[in-house]
This record gives sequence, structure tokens and C-alpha cells, in this order.
Amino acid sequence: MPETTRRADRIAATRYGNRPTMKDVAARAGVGLKTVSRVVNGEPGVTPETERRVQEAIDALGFRRNDSARVLRKGRTASIGLVLEDLADPFYGPLSRAVEEVARANGALLINGSSAEDPDREQELVLALCARRVDGLVVIPAGDDHRYLEPELKAGVATVFVDRPAGQIDADVVLSDNYGGARDGVAHLIAHGHRRIGFIGDMPRIHTAAERLRGYRAAMEDAGIPVEEKWMSLGVTDPERVRQAAEEMLSGPDPVTAVFAGNNRVTVTVVRVLAEHARRVALVGFDDIELADLLQPGVTVVAQDAAALGRTAAERLFRQLDGTLVTPERIELPTRLITRGSGELPPAD
Repeated sequence: MPETTRRADRIAATRYGNRPTMKDVAARAGVGLKTVSRVVNGEPGVTPETERRVQEAIDALGFRRNDSARVLRKGRTASIGLVLEDLADPFYGPLSRAVEEVARANGALLINGSSAEDPDREQELVLALCARRVDGLVVIPAGDDHRYLEPELKAGVATVFVDRPAGQIDADVVLSDNYGGARDGVAHLIAHGHRRIGFIGDMPRIHTAAERLRGYRAAMEDAGIPVEEKWMSLGVTDPERVRQAAEEMLSGPDPVTAVFAGNNRVTVTVVRVLAEHARRVALVGFDDIELADLLQPGVTVVAQDAAALGRTAAERLFRQLDGTLVTPERIELPTRLITRGSGELPPAD
């Protein structure tokens, strides 16, 4: 190796640690800085032989393009933020993946985090992402007051809410038809002869939980069935609370003959409770669950398309960034009823 090349490598190592610059690449390849810039940014005007030498220098030095400098020049970070309720919830896996795929297709990096259903944590996370100058945000809101985002929206941060609408601001939102899906699921149980149908859902302040409860009530009203308070239970979805609610509904002189579970976590716990129960009880869950088709009977569900939610929200976000969208819209995607057996069981009495 020529002495000049070894010296360039030593300069890169001492001055920048493991972070060589384009100047270091240019020195190693024996070309000008502009030539390195053209190769790095995929611009024309470089002969194949020169490009090969530059690429060999890049590989040898471990050079990485400095995107921070590009941000200063272009005013865009080529990054977006995704704020979820719970990264561990299986529902958000395909949603997050869809957002990431759209971001990647648009040359952007996705940064995500979880609010843990805490409005304060949501605000902290959203503002932290804004402080890092993300170009846009996809937010599954935990709170119901998003006026804290108004300065960021005015500053040009594109924002789309998904799964739940924003509170007290006008913003794009992409939702599932929670009301219609729940109404269809409960109507399906009624059509199979059930009159005492329990509803176990999430916390009532959450938009999706409130809409699914509204759909449950509407289906019962359509069928002329009075709803008893003991048939409804809303609250946190931890297994202990859901188990207690299910066992109370299944006990007493007039137990429910069917249960409508308000989300995937509720459904899983109810499946476990029913497996221990002597009497067969019908079940329809909102959200599909893994292995639902392998259980006996298979679990009938009202399925959302989580990937479509994420993809639609992300595509709308990049249309905002491109300047092709101005007026915020509410987009509602349909659900579908998947019959597998549990929702088709007749009443036991």
C-alpha cells in the first residue's frame, strides 16, 4: 500500500475515529471531492473505472454518507415518527410494518415508540420526535387533547392519526369501522338465537372501545333486546380483570349464552375462561387472533385490516409532504366477519 494511502487512513482514524469523510475517500481514491460526491449520491458524470476506485475506497474506509449535512441543505430529515399504543400488541405488528414499507419506498427512515396508553407519555414522545425534526408523524393517540401539536402542525410537520381520531384539533385520521363491525358481530350472534349477550371491552374513554360498545347496543336495540347492565364490562384489558368480568357474566341464574369480546387481548382471555367452563358459550371477538382457526371450535372474529390502516395512513402522510393534500379527511376502512365456529354455536338453554 502506498505511503500516501496509509497516511490518509491514519488521518481518518485519528481525526474522526471510525468516521472517515468524503475528503478521506477522495485522498485514498486519488480523485476530487466532487467526484466522490457524485458516486455517493448516485449522480452521473463518473467513468466506471473511477467509480470502481471510489467505491473501493468507501468500502476500505467504512465511509457512511453524512445525512445531517443533507438535512441542513434540504431542510428535510427523510424520517418519520410512528407513535403506537403498545409495541407488544400483535395488532400493531402489521400496521407498523406497512408504515415502514411506505416510508422506505419514499426514501425515509421510520422511528417508532410506544405511549403505553398514557396521554402524557404520548405527548412527550411526539414532541421529542418533533424536536429531532422528523418530517411527519403517524400517531395512534392515547389522549383526547392534541392541541399541544398545533405549533408543530403550523411549522409544517405532516401528521396523520390512525385507529383513533385526534382530540380538539382538525387532522387526518384513518380508522376501521368499529361501530359497524361490532354491530355486525353482535347481530351474527343474535341471528344464531342468542338474547343474553355479554360485552367485554377496553376502557370507555378509548375511541375504539366506545364505538364497539355503541355497535353492540345498536345490534341489541335493532333486535328489540333490552340490555342489562351486568352484561357489559369495560376497563383495562389485563387478564385478571377480563377473567373476572367473564366469570361474573357466566354465573348466576341467568348467565349470558354468548360473549362479544371487544379486542384481541380480551378475546384471548375469554377463550381461556370458556375452555374451563362446562357449558358451551358462543364467542365473537373484535380483531383476529393467532391460531384462531386451529382452536376447537375456531374463533369467529370481526377482522380489521391492520396493514391497510398503516399503509393508508403512511401514504396520506407522504401526500401531505408532497403538498398534494390540504384539507384533513376522515377515512374509515371496512371490517369483515370471519366465521369459524365459535360464533355459530346455538344457546345452551
